[in-house]
Amino acid sequence: MSAVTTRRKARGRDERGLGGSILLHGTLIVASLVSIFPIVWLVLTSLKPRDGWLSTELTFFDGASLDNYTRVLTETRFPSWLLNSVIVAGLTTVIGVFLASTTGYAISRFRFPGYRGVMWMLLVTQMFPVAILIVPLYNLMAGLGLLNQIPGLVIAYMTVAVPFCAWMMKGYFDSIPREIDQAGMIDGLSPFGTFWRVVLPLARPSIAVTAFYSFMTAWGEVAYASVFMTGDDKRTLAAGLQQFVGQYWADWGLLTAAAVLIAVPAAIVFLFVQRHLVAGLTAGATKL
Repeated sequence: MSAVTTRRKARGRDERGLGGSILLHGTLIVASLVSIFPIVWLVLTSLKPRDGWLSTELTFFDGASLDNYTRVLTETRFPSWLLNSVIVAGLTTVIGVFLASTTGYAISRFRFPGYRGVMWMLLVTQMFPVAILIVPLYNLMAGLGLLNQIPGLVIAYMTVAVPFCAWMMKGYFDSIPREIDQAGMIDGLSPFGTFWRVVLPLARPSIAVTAFYSFMTAWGEVAYASVFMTGDDKRTLAAGLQQFVGQYWADWGLLTAAAVLIAVPAAIVFLFVQRHLVAGLTAGATKL
């Protein structure tokens, strides 16, 4: 019986039947085409002239040009929206990573009065949808004078990103042996020095995931940006795209060109952190 089991385990992919291989590869090809079709269609539409995307004929290239990109960059407020988004996303990422890391480390290593309360608070904050939180956050920002201000939008985004990232960082710190902390303290480091100089460098995969999540939370969010940033010069990219869509019309050339330009920074950030994403998500999910 054991010999039969061993032979079954030893079977490799090369022994898969022809029909199974065709079905597997066919499914993968179809899934890949379905995944990339919206992206390809978006790029092709952004390269079409105005009469091209208004046409009812199904064509891929018909007088392709970069006119839509030129119009977006020169005839709209896209550059100022881009600058606002970079500032908001950058601040949310930096501050969010710092707060999530320190909170996750404190929950992982220390037992203090209110420990369970903090744990429950981080979980409960994830249970409320954005639509419910907009009104109380709006009243809070209005009371603090932070409406139509970048710091107010950054604070709103951190209420979404920090609790989830703190839980994830806590799970990763749980996987790091406490003996490392003790070794740092024996060498004369303070608790914060041990965290900053010894433990945090070991948590790079989880930091990469936290940074990417915080960045994407601020980069592509629409609801908070539309409500809290009312001035046209204060809009972010996600909220600014609404200017290209009216009640009875839509400038699909400008909209698709702007969407492609918005996706480029997100893709660059992903390329920088992608080698850490799998390790960080896996480690953070095993010890919550």
